[in-house]
Amino acid sequence: MAASVKAIENSTRLRYIRALERFHKSVISYLSSTVDLTKEGYDKKIENSLKLLRRIDEIALYKGDLQDLQKLVNKMISLKDSEDDIEDIKEDILYSSNQLEKTKNSRRYKKDKHSNEMYKDWE
Repeated sequence: MAASVKAIENSTRLRYIRALERFHKSVISYLSSTVDLTKEGYDKKIENSLKLLRRIDEIALYKGDLQDLQKLVNKMISLKDSEDDIEDIKEDILYSSNQLEKTKNSRRYKKDKHSNEMYKDWE
């Protein structure tokens, strides 16, 4: 029994998203946990992470968070070839990653500012 076209597209899309997330997480982990951070080490980390990402076909993403993740990964790759200082690269990438996480979490955790006022009539 052959899988449907939709199921195959969905699985390749998920595989691409997971590869992007793995790339992102590995670079962020490297930048935040490495004591002796160098530009050469960053370039090597990007090259090693790119090996896994290149094995998977790139797919068009339509969700905002996923597009932002894709832009951030492309930014990480483009900064590999730049002449910027490693501390500037680290600051830029960590800031962008933090902003991405903030947008993801803003929908997840809604704070009811006056939630107690809704139940005053019940007492």
